[in-house]
Amino acid sequence: MPDPDPNPDDADETYETLATDASASFVVQGSEFVGHARPVETVAAAEAFVAAIEDEYDDATHNVPAYRVRSDADGDLLREYASDDGEPSSSAGKPALNVLQQRELENCVVVVTRYYGGTNLGVGGLVRAYSQAVKDAVDAAGVVERRPHETVVVTVEYDDSGTVRGILESEGYEFDAAYEAAVSFEARVPVAEADTFRDRIRSATSGRAALE
Repeated sequence: MPDPDPNPDDADETYETLATDASASFVVQGSEFVGHARPVETVAAAEAFVAAIEDEYDDATHNVPAYRVRSDADGDLLREYASDDGEPSSSAGKPALNVLQQRELENCVVVVTRYYGGTNLGVGGLVRAYSQAVKDAVDAAGVVERRPHETVVVTVEYDDSGTVRGILESEGYEFDAAYEAAVSFEARVPVAEADTFRDRIRSATSGRAALE
């Protein structure tokens, strides 16, 4: 796992990740391999995807996961994880993770499902099969360039809600709004712009907005 880089300029760097969810499958000597891939924003989301695949394919012989996720608010810490899920050591999880590393993909998770077909593939055969399953799923998903984002929650009274919504829409930020006793906006803001965004909200609402 790479060491965290404390350089604050990293917040403005871009990274490559998956464009969308995808899957791909093939058969090798009777064993079916199904690669599943998804872009994610957090380690929790990656682990939830792994759990969902394990539940959906609970009749499979193996469900091998791997992910690389920026795991702190500043986007400086990259967490990597893989498991062989019962396959011989380093024959499945490591090859799956290696594909993500070699393609320098971040904020993504893959799971390779295997249905054993009765013929042992050997460690070399497994490495090739698990690597190919991830490559095929990644190719099916496509790759896009992103900037590190963080989630900013803005809570205001109804009188200020139009102002906040206007700022979010003018900046083109993705957000969800909840209209209850007060109005809460949960926005995805590029890390490099987050402090400026918070200052703008405070100024526009004369300090009335609650920010998380």
